[in-house]
Amino acid sequence: MSTDLPDRLSSDPDSPFHDAALLERGIGILFNGAEKTNVEEYCVSEGWIRVAAGKTLDRKGKPMTLKLKGTVEPFLKEAEAGEPDAD
Repeated sequence: MSTDLPDRLSSDPDSPFHDAALLERGIGILFNGAEKTNVEEYCVSEGWIRVAAGKTLDRKGKPMTLKLKGTVEPFLKEAEAGEPDAD
């Protein structure tokens, strides 16, 4: 795990743990050794992630989430090497 990543991060702009600049760089999450692509929020020290529960929405129009507990390892996604340039 890289030391420049925060302990807790959320994709919800209303959350105090939201960091748009960091999210634009691309964050990946390894949860119990498997990469998860649908993570809404994570906390490394407490060992949990929040994932969307299907397409259901709460009364404010935000996705309903489930809290899953386990080992959380965030990482920065690197640009794919060898991608052809669009000319």
